[in-house]
Amino acid sequence: MGSKSVVDLMEASSGAHFSGFHMDTLKQRIKEIDTSTTSATENMHKQPFVIGVAGGAASGKTTVCDMIIQQLHDQRVVLVNQDSFYHDLTEEELTQVYDYNFDHPDAFDTKQLLRIMEKLKHGQAVDIPNYDFKSYKNNVFPARRVNPSDVILLEGILIFHDPRVRELMNMKIFVDTDADVRLARRIRRDTVEKGRDIGAVLDQYSKFVKAAFDDFILPTKKYADIIIPRGGDNHVAIDLIVQHIRTKLGQHDLCKIYPNLYVIQSTFQIRGMHTLIRDSQTTKHDFVFYSDRLIRLVVEHGLGHLPFTEKQVITPTGSVYTGVDFCKRLCGVSIIRSGESMENALRACCKGIKIGKILIHREGDNGQQVCASLFLLLSVQVFRFLGANLFSVSFSGQLIYEKLPMDISERHVLLLDPILGTGNSAVQAISLLLKKGVPESNIIFLNLISAPQGVHMVCKCFPRIKIVTSEIEMGLNKDFRVIPGMGEFGDRYFGTDDDDPQVAAAAPSQQFHQG
Repeated sequence: MGSKSVVDLMEASSGAHFSGFHMDTLKQRIKEIDTSTTSATENMHKQPFVIGVAGGAASGKTTVCDMIIQQLHDQRVVLVNQDSFYHDLTEEELTQVYDYNFDHPDAFDTKQLLRIMEKLKHGQAVDIPNYDFKSYKNNVFPARRVNPSDVILLEGILIFHDPRVRELMNMKIFVDTDADVRLARRIRRDTVEKGRDIGAVLDQYSKFVKAAFDDFILPTKKYADIIIPRGGDNHVAIDLIVQHIRTKLGQHDLCKIYPNLYVIQSTFQIRGMHTLIRDSQTTKHDFVFYSDRLIRLVVEHGLGHLPFTEKQVITPTGSVYTGVDFCKRLCGVSIIRSGESMENALRACCKGIKIGKILIHREGDNGQQVCASLFLLLSVQVFRFLGANLFSVSFSGQLIYEKLPMDISERHVLLLDPILGTGNSAVQAISLLLKKGVPESNIIFLNLISAPQGVHMVCKCFPRIKIVTSEIEMGLNKDFRVIPGMGEFGDRYFGTDDDDPQVAAAAPSQQFHQG
């Protein structure tokens, strides 16, 4: 993507291509976006969904967490235990360890817990202490390395006690289990797993555990969003919780800001395909194969946002089936050249669909774009000499080529470009469609990946179009390249070499006769 502001890019082309379109208004809106979204996108990252799971000792908190993790198998989930943040006992406390109250809020290093949770929420890997319950120290075993995740399960008896910890949570669950059941589980766990004497277990329970539950744990039940009776035995409650979590995870932070942005539901298959096409070592054949699969999913999702009409048909059994009829007035428009990779998927889904083309020179790109422009200029002269005026070209601005259906203003348009980066090219392409008479609400912009900066740009300039993508990226680097990204999509898809600009220039030209 180019390093110039979209305002600079469009000022050069407005006279030649956008007469009749309210460019002054658009440029003013873009200037506002340039200033208002820069700082926002720099600080923006996908926040994890934090779930607090509290309850008395041996209430089944860990079982509930394990069941949630198991059902969220296609998401990155990490479990953080409050037990990892016990204070080290002093020499004096060690001599009277059986009189130490491990169920009191002061037994935990809440400040360290807050520091680690803040880092995880901001996408940083952390080292979580591995507390040793024999030496009562947290430096005996190596710390556990935890990477940023989609879901953080924070489990502990007193995680609702401190308001600072509660504020970190998106969902608060209290596991409510009968006291007798909790006591029976605690006796079995401490005698079998920890080798303690049953008398000592009962003495500690009556002296500390029961009193701490009544004084500190039970009062925090009022903060819970969800109360699960019977803990892990309550499968219905856990299923509902997992369903709610999936709904929340499917809503990227940007989707909450822009209701016209749609990110397709992530699955193991989709993440696996993204892993392959993002791998720099993936062969061209595999890159094309898995890109085509992902593109097909995006196209199918995009088609689902088109208007439908009710239709009744007679089935072979003579019965009446009430269904829907597809939108008939439809066309695709690809932004050359990467957008052309999405045309086959669109044709496979929409039989006989018309496809138009738009070529926009991106300032700041490498020499391939320049060579492509020169090749196009030569082609224009040849076609004009032959009397075939197929091109609309102006090198005073950024729009180089456009060929659109004559009746495009009467159609719904699927705009195709696999990468939404800065949004500069998208704004120019959409502006051209509007100039051709296409209603803004009739445009659906289909991408494989989208940078937040580009989403801000397009959605704020054109709030009535729809954007459908398969993943939202981290952002743009200093060279305005999408990160983590997948490289130059057109080069990888069409097999053109970065070191051979003539081959790169020829790739899109081979398809100019189509559509």
